[in-house]
Amino acid sequence: MALDGMSLDQLRTLLAAAEEGSFSAAARKLGRAQSVVSQTLANLEKQLGVRLFDRSGRYPRLTDHGQALLNDARAIADGMDSFKAHAKTLREGLEPELSLSIDAMFPLSVLTEAVGSFRGAFPYTPLRLYVEVLGAVIEPVLLGACQVGVSGTLPIVPESMRSEPLLDVPMVTVVAPVHSLASYKGVIPLTELQKHVQLVLTDRSKLTEGQSYGVYSQNAWRLADLGAKHAFLRAGFGFGHMPVFMVEDDIAGDRLRVVRIEMPGVMNMFMPMHAVYRRDAPPGPAGRWLIQRLKRRADGESSSK
Repeated sequence: MALDGMSLDQLRTLLAAAEEGSFSAAARKLGRAQSVVSQTLANLEKQLGVRLFDRSGRYPRLTDHGQALLNDARAIADGMDSFKAHAKTLREGLEPELSLSIDAMFPLSVLTEAVGSFRGAFPYTPLRLYVEVLGAVIEPVLLGACQVGVSGTLPIVPESMRSEPLLDVPMVTVVAPVHSLASYKGVIPLTELQKHVQLVLTDRSKLTEGQSYGVYSQNAWRLADLGAKHAFLRAGFGFGHMPVFMVEDDIAGDRLRVVRIEMPGVMNMFMPMHAVYRRDAPPGPAGRWLIQRLKRRADGESSSK
C-alpha cells in the first residue's frame, strides 16, 4: 500500500509548510531547496490520495483535508520526539520506571512537592508508588520489586541495605474527647494505659512477624491501614500514636485530644525517616535525584519550623 511508504520526514515537511505559510519559508527552516519541499509534499499528497495544499494563490494554503490531517501529523511527530528522548535517557542509564515504597507516616506535603518536581525533571520515567507500614515498606525493596523505600516504622534496617536519613516526623498520642483517658490529669502511667485498648499499626510482611513497637497495652488492636487507625481513634475505640501532620486539624477542631503518657527512657515522640535501597542495586539517576530532592524538601520543612 502507498500509505506504508510514508515517512516522518514527509510529515515534518508538511508541518513546516503549514507553520511557515510558504514552501520557500519551510525550505529555509528545514535547510533544503524549495524544489525538494515541493516535491516531498506532492509525493505525500499522491500517497494519501488527497490534496493537502491549495496552490492557486500566491502562497499555498491548507485545504480542508490538509487542515484535518495536520493535528494527526503533529501528534505523530511529537510522539516520535518523545520516543527518541525516552530511548536517549535509557541509553544513558536512566531507569525505565521508578518504583517506590513509602511509609504511611511520611508527610504527604513533602512527598507531593518532590514528586511534582520529579515529573518535570524526568517526564519519561513513570513512577510506581506503594504506601505501606513496617516491614511491608522494606520487603518489596529486598525482593527487587521496588528500587527505593522510605521507611520509618521499622527501626532496624537489614544489613543488605543502605540507609540515608531524611527527616524526623513529630508524633503525638491522641484519644477522642469521649474516651476516658481524655480527661486524665497529668502524665498517664503505664499501669493505667494497660487498662485500655491501644490501636497500633501492623503488616503482613515476614520482617515484623511477632514483633511490636511502641505497644504499652496488653489489649492491642492491630490495624494494617493508617487511615483505619485514624478513623478508629476519632470514634473513641482506643488510644494511639499518630504523626502530627495527620491529626493537627482534628486536634484544632477538638475531634482528637493529645494526652501525655509515661514512656520508657529509650522512646521519644519523633519517628526518623530514611531512604533505603539494596547495597547491590543502588538507585539510578532518577532514584538518586528523588532521594536528594526529598532531603532538600525535608531540610526546608525543618528550617521553616
